[in-house]
Amino acid sequence: MIQLDLSNITLPLKHEGGKAYVFDTIRKGWYVLTPEEHVRQYLLHYLINSLQYPQGLIAVEKRILVGTMPKRFDIVVYDGDHKPWLLAECKAPDVTITDKALQQLLSYQRSIQSRYWLLGNGRQLYCADSMDPMNIQWLNQLPAYSL
Repeated sequence: MIQLDLSNITLPLKHEGGKAYVFDTIRKGWYVLTPEEHVRQYLLHYLINSLQYPQGLIAVEKRILVGTMPKRFDIVVYDGDHKPWLLAECKAPDVTITDKALQQLLSYQRSIQSRYWLLGNGRQLYCADSMDPMNIQWLNQLPAYSL
């Protein structure tokens, strides 16, 4: 499990009509601050500001087909050739990371084919390197971005 220091991250928030909203710098808009969105935004800010992942090579909540079923991934970071490099699936903090969550991530992975996969709920964060699909390596830190 990976521990991240998120104490220096301040999310851009606003309140309107009794709801909290967070500004997503990738999607360039305000989104309702659900527990899952909260985790997604903290992770995005960490990747961009702490690890210097290039903002222009990150996609958030895009539609993919898993078999014939339309689904949405949370975050994909692309490499310099615009091939998926890291796939992240975010869960709300009260959702325990279980085999079911991992299977969801792996179903997206079969469609996306990224080298790294990340699964987290804000308290638990797991990341794997699938460079050798026959020997998946669980990491103790997030990978540094490289083109």
